[in-house]
Amino acid sequence: MIPYGRQEILEEDIQAVIEALRSDLITTGPLVDEFERLLAEYVKCPTFVVNSGTAALHAAYFGIGIGPGDEVITPPNTFIATQATAALLGAKIVFADIDLDTGLIDLECIKKAITAKTKAIVLVDYAGQPCDVKAVRELVAGRDIKIVQDAAHSLGSFINGEPVGSQADVTTFSFFATKNITTGEGGAVSSPDKKIFQRAKEFSRQGLIRDPKRFLNKSHGPWHQEVHDFGLNYRLTDFQCALGISQLERITEIKESRLRIHKVYSEAFQEDSRIRFLKTNPNTSPMWHLFPIFVRDRDRIFQSLRNQEIGVQVNYVPANIHPVFRRRGYEPVNLRNSEEFYSQEISLPIFKGLDNKRLDAIIESVKNSL
Repeated sequence: MIPYGRQEILEEDIQAVIEALRSDLITTGPLVDEFERLLAEYVKCPTFVVNSGTAALHAAYFGIGIGPGDEVITPPNTFIATQATAALLGAKIVFADIDLDTGLIDLECIKKAITAKTKAIVLVDYAGQPCDVKAVRELVAGRDIKIVQDAAHSLGSFINGEPVGSQADVTTFSFFATKNITTGEGGAVSSPDKKIFQRAKEFSRQGLIRDPKRFLNKSHGPWHQEVHDFGLNYRLTDFQCALGISQLERITEIKESRLRIHKVYSEAFQEDSRIRFLKTNPNTSPMWHLFPIFVRDRDRIFQSLRNQEIGVQVNYVPANIHPVFRRRGYEPVNLRNSEEFYSQEISLPIFKGLDNKRLDAIIESVKNSL
């Protein structure tokens, strides 16, 4: 079966990991610092790494001070971690509908969802297309509302010439196996705000403080450390960072490969009225993580493609319909565009290494299924 997404592990990746495993420090060592430095250089913003995209979101929300009574606005068409990590800190999730053409959160729906309790707006870069942070910042001008960019899909994307990771108050990334680059499991957090960055990073390192200038207790020796706020162990290992460094070195090549696949699909389906696919916003250069198509009779077509060994996927079950929200007392919300989006969406395979022969087979299978 052709998978909808997969990692590309080359010999240089394997050798980098082997070398890291033979070193004295396989965790909390120099490769963590190096990966963080290279990521910060790439996204043009201070960055630290964690052990998953979920951990990145949890740390980011802690960094901006999310707590009980706060409201966090999110779109529903995302993996549940976008909401779960804020809810676990005590926040109320407020869903805002999306734009059908792009799959991105709708500005007018954000505007209607804002209340005096709104603490943060989460922008999810669906399929790799970056949200317009600048437009949202103008929308909330004068309010103490933080902008969180969930960029699990979009490392390598640019908008208005600037990389994703440098524009929101805090941005999170994922390095899961199917993502644009991988460390197996892993993630990262970037923020231009020193206070947010420090709080988020310390949270991901169990809240430990080792700077003597910040100690509240008397230091009894060089072993002394303190915890001022509880945190969790979200560290990434050195050998995972070795893989990340090796992968990051060819991120431009990976992006070009995904753009090629996106172009082949787009040209193959552009004249077919039975298929709709996402529009690309002006002034953006996406790193395409997904290629979603939208079709009537989605369930039948999905199963037909699976029967033909095409590993399609649906991204995602809308977060607001998960039973956990009903159990927590949330009232049903009318999100017409998100419901239509979900009812028709199928993600076609897209990953580096997907050759023309298999692309042609996928396209033929889609047309036959229709």
